[in-house]
Parts: sequence; C-alpha cells; structure tokens
Amino acid sequence: MSRLCSRIVLAFTAGYCCCCCLCSADVVDFSVCLQFFYNAWPPKGLTGTPICQRFYNQHRFATLYSRQRRSPWFSAYVYTVPLGKRPRATWKFEPQLAYPGAGGNMIPFPPGPLDQNVVESQAVDQDYINSTYSRGHLNPSLHHRSHKARASTFTLTNVVPQKPGSNDGPWELLEQTVNKTIAAYCLGEAYIVTGIIPYRSSEPWLKNHRVAVPEYMWSAYCCPNYNHSLPEELREVFPTYAAIGRNDPNSTEEIVPISKSTKKQFRGYDVRRMSLETLEMYLKDRFNTVIKVFYEQCNTLDG
Repeated sequence: MSRLCSRIVLAFTAGYCCCCCLCSADVVDFSVCLQFFYNAWPPKGLTGTPICQRFYNQHRFATLYSRQRRSPWFSAYVYTVPLGKRPRATWKFEPQLAYPGAGGNMIPFPPGPLDQNVVESQAVDQDYINSTYSRGHLNPSLHHRSHKARASTFTLTNVVPQKPGSNDGPWELLEQTVNKTIAAYCLGEAYIVTGIIPYRSSEPWLKNHRVAVPEYMWSAYCCPNYNHSLPEELREVFPTYAAIGRNDPNSTEEIVPISKSTKKQFRGYDVRRMSLETLEMYLKDRFNTVIKVFYEQCNTLDG
C-alpha cells in the first residue's frame, strides 16, 4: 500500500471513514447524490467524471470533473441561507481520483511531498502557487448555511483558474446578488449549477500544461416555488435565471460586452445576466452539442 493510501486509512479511521477499501464509491456516477439536481436530473450534454462530493461522511454537492483538464466542468448544489463567517481555506483533494478503492471523503492535502498518483490525477496546491490565477469556486462557500457545508467547497475539484479581477469583482457581485435574491424570494429549494466555457482554441494552462484555464464562467439557478409578489425589476429572474462572466479581459465581446464604466481593476471581467435559454444557446455554440441545465427548463413539476 502506498504512503498516501496509508494516510487515507489513518485519516478515515480517525473520523472520516472506517477504511480505505470499505467505503462506497462516490466517483462513478451521480446516483447517490441526485438530491442536488432539480427533479433528480443532472445537466445533459457534457461528459466527464461525476463526483458526489463527500465531507465528514455526508454528500455536500455534485461535480462533473474533467480529468484531462484537471478542473471541473460544473458543480451543482442546493442553496441554503448562509450563516457565520467564511471558513478558513483548508484545501482538499479527491482520493478516489487517485485511487479508485480509496474512501469517498475529500481530505486535506498532507504536508510534505505529494503522492504521485494524486499529482497526476487532479490539480494540487502547487499548480496555483505563484500563478496569476486565483482558486475560483464554482460552488461558493457563500451559498451554504452550515460550517461543514461551507468548508466542503474548499476542494480543488470544485475550483478553476480564475483571474482575481473576476473572482474579486463582478463574479463575486453576482454570487452576492444571487444570494440576496434567492434568500428573499425563493420559498422552496433553489438548485444552482455553475460551470465553465472553454476557449475555442489556444487554451491557456497552468504550469506545464497541467490545469486548463476557462475563458468564461457561467451560472444558473432554478427556484420553482417562489414569492409571486415580486418587484417589477425581479419578475424576469424567476423561476430561473443565468449569467456568463468573462475570465479574460482580451476576449471578444459577442458573448459578454465590456463596460467602460467598470473600475479599472475589474474592467474586462464583466458579467452578463440572461435567460436560461440564452445561456444554453451559448453553451451549444461553444460545445457544439445541445446542453440542458435543468429538467424541463425549471418548470414546476405539477404543471
């Protein structure tokens, strides 16, 4: 048994899980975490490795991961009104990407040299250190209530290389706006899917072609049960709404225009809000396949 697997066994015995080889698989399909998708229906059209993200023996959210890109295509979760401060960023990895027989709980990166199977199977801290990119959450800590749920978002299988001008600017504002809107007007569960749009060609990568950098990020929510006494300016944003954000200030403007009034440090990282149908149109164009984010466009199940 490798040193990493030995560490995994010890860590899980101490409270994460009972044994490295006895935990049920979480990196196979979404069948054990369908609760994070509206009507138990994961987005259609994208292919990758499904991860039911587990932390302290509880599934927290779902991610479709690209092993080749060493980053996610999307993460899906159920919104809950946040409480408390942002947890300390203790970054974690997915052991089952490195060892299929490993336990299903994400675990913190150990001190010292990393097991080579981990390095080859997914992004690691060293990929982001001294780069010009931040660790951009797809599933943000801000959209969760409990401390453990918030802490679970700090796994590198949930982040992509994101420019600070986006992560600390317009994209952060979008996350805050969605948080306030759903908290105020959504009466039932709100399902959110956040993903990326790759470059058409000449894609930038982090450190020796290890982690692919997306050109855009996108997000969409589905709240089928909401307060119908909405202010006029919010009537178009329920039951579903979407957005695309720039991750490259030099990208062309046909998807997201650049606002000349944006503060200089955030210019070129604009976010364009749009209908779900418009988002799916842009996804189809870039991925060259039909992509459906929510079951029946987030229509209510009872018609």
